[in-house]
Amino acid sequence: MDFVKKYIDANKSRFIDELIELLKIPSVSADPKYSKEVFNAAKEVERRLAEAGADNFEICETDGYPIVYAEKIISDKLPTVLVYGHYDVQPPDPIDLWDSPPFEPVVKDEKIYARGAADDKGQVYMHVKAFELMMKTDSLPCNVKFMVEGEEEVGSVHLGKFIAEHKDKLKADII
Repeated sequence: MDFVKKYIDANKSRFIDELIELLKIPSVSADPKYSKEVFNAAKEVERRLAEAGADNFEICETDGYPIVYAEKIISDKLPTVLVYGHYDVQPPDPIDLWDSPPFEPVVKDEKIYARGAADDKGQVYMHVKAFELMMKTDSLPCNVKFMVEGEEEVGSVHLGKFIAEHKDKLKADII
């Protein structure tokens, strides 16, 4: 596991910078004035998955905001993990309760404060970086698929239809 620590230590600054870039995108799915930004967040997630080592990656249209799909299939004989997450965030209101602007991330005491840092951009990003680490260190033990949606904060309105239409693509041994 020494290679894991070495990789993280060597890339920690980059990881933080990339997460901050994602957190700067005000991908508020509940407010139509942020529509363009929600699509921009999908593009950023797709880009990071491609850079991490996914073979197939795409932004899948829905009747609402898109779902980012990516995969790395090593072998049909290996189990497949499906990672689910979302890139949309709640509205930042009330703004006056924030110590800093919600879409201007602040690092303080080794924590990042911004809308979406925990729910759910931070979690999604952590999985993407874990995948990247395994790809860069030739330690990926299974097939991996990602499904990252943009409507979780408004009830995942179009997710059910997407899953029903893509059962084969989303087939996995564990989520």
